[in-house]
Amino acid sequence: MKIYRTPDSCFDNLPGYSFTPNYADIDGMRMHFVDEAPDTGPDTGQSPDASTNSRLEPGQSPYIKNSDPEIILLLHGEPSWSYLYRHMIPVLVSAGFRVIAPDLIGFGRSDKPADRRFYTYERHVYWLTRFLEVEGLKNINLVCQDWGSLLGLRVAAENSDWFSRIILANGGLPTGDESMPKAFKIWKRFARFSPIFPIGKIVDTGCTTSLTREVKAAYDAPFPSPKYKAAARAFPLLVPTSPDNPATAANRAAWDVFRNWDKPFLTAFSDKDPITRGGQSLWQKEVPGARGRRHPIIEGAGHFLQEDKGVELANVVAEFIRTS
Repeated sequence: MKIYRTPDSCFDNLPGYSFTPNYADIDGMRMHFVDEAPDTGPDTGQSPDASTNSRLEPGQSPYIKNSDPEIILLLHGEPSWSYLYRHMIPVLVSAGFRVIAPDLIGFGRSDKPADRRFYTYERHVYWLTRFLEVEGLKNINLVCQDWGSLLGLRVAAENSDWFSRIILANGGLPTGDESMPKAFKIWKRFARFSPIFPIGKIVDTGCTTSLTREVKAAYDAPFPSPKYKAAARAFPLLVPTSPDNPATAANRAAWDVFRNWDKPFLTAFSDKDPITRGGQSLWQKEVPGARGRRHPIIEGAGHFLQEDKGVELANVVAEFIRTS
């Protein structure tokens, strides 16, 4: 099977994204990930506020530092890549965490199988699971959005011992038993039938802020021609929208796990996402680890809240991990 690899030169001089690339071998495919951690240093014993966090440089942590920082796993969705988390990574590293942000297979700097039919929900779950196994990641604090949640929540439910906390932002775990919003149905048709699929413009449409030309170009960078976009085209078609979907049984089983999940669970949805807005209430009701918590609403942010309010979301994540 033909597998495309985006030339490294496509990623030169991207605004706000100068992280060292790392790669894991997943069944012969190269999977890219960002892996950033603070320098070890003395225990400050202090707790920051949000404004302090946003001013710090990587390695300047107002939290307790140690040689084995807690892991935060940031999972992107469709059709973005780890570039989506560039505003959050420095804040979280500054707060004393090791931050890992992979590019899902078919996205970012990861390899891209050419055949759209090769991408299935189960394969993506498998690839992400293998990545965590290969890298030996445990005691994970999961932050997931969009397809990052469809995958991350499945992997967490099926490997619950690997995860300490979950922060769900503008995402979910559909089984096909629920109705889908009109905005998603429009998006699914667009992904299937549109003769063009402009990644940067699509991300821009999902934000409340207007992205600069350079930032839109950075979202386009992994996809220099249509042949690199098979995964981005496939993802909307893989969402379970009917009870006979191949992923329905496994997702229902994952929901059974979450209905008994008593580890810390936080929702951090935005107020202006037409696809997932309001979806947090089900998680707050059904998941024991989510009950009784103050779940923030990220105001003024669209579907890609990491782009619109990344620093704010990063501070929510850091405070939740510190206090739960």
